[in-house]
Amino acid sequence: MFKVGDHVVYPHHGAGEVLEVMDKDLAGESKVYLKIRIIHNDMTVMVPSDAAEQAGIRAVVPEALVEEVEAVLRGDPSKMPQNWNRRYKHNRDKIKTGDIFEVAEVVRNLALRDSDKGLSTGEKQMFGRVKKILASELMYAKAVPEADAMQFLEVILEQICEDADFSAEEEE
Repeated sequence: MFKVGDHVVYPHHGAGEVLEVMDKDLAGESKVYLKIRIIHNDMTVMVPSDAAEQAGIRAVVPEALVEEVEAVLRGDPSKMPQNWNRRYKHNRDKIKTGDIFEVAEVVRNLALRDSDKGLSTGEKQMFGRVKKILASELMYAKAVPEADAMQFLEVILEQICEDADFSAEEEE
C-alpha cells in the first residue's frame, strides 16, 4: 500500500507523487483511492488502491538502479519491425509494462531510429512522451529537478546517436 509522499510510476503517464490516500463513495460503495500528481504534465489521477498493482503502479526505482538504466540506454539496439505501425505497437506494449528498463529500451531504439532514418509522426509523438516518462522517473530516482533529469537523458541519447553504427539490418 502506498502512502502520502511516496513517489510512484504510473505506466503511460510517468512518475508522480501520492498526494492523498482517501476514502471515496461511488455508487454506494466505499473505496480507498490514491490521488497521484504526475509531474511532467501536472496531471492528477485517482486510482483505487486495490487496483493500483493491476494498473501497473509501482514505486520509483532507487538511485542505485540508475546506472543499470543508463546501461540499457547505451546498449545495442533491439531488432525492430520495419513496418512503422508494427514498431509503434511493439513499443507501445513495452511502455505499457511500466518497467523502467523496457521504457529505456524504447527511448534508445526510437532515438537511434530517429537519428538514422527518421520517425513517423506517431513515433515522434511517442518518442517525446516516453522521454518525459523516463525523465520523470529519473528525476525522483536521482533526486534532481525535472530539467536536470531530461538533460541527463538528452546527453546520453546524443552520445549514443553520435557513436551508432547504422549498418545493422532490421527485422522484417
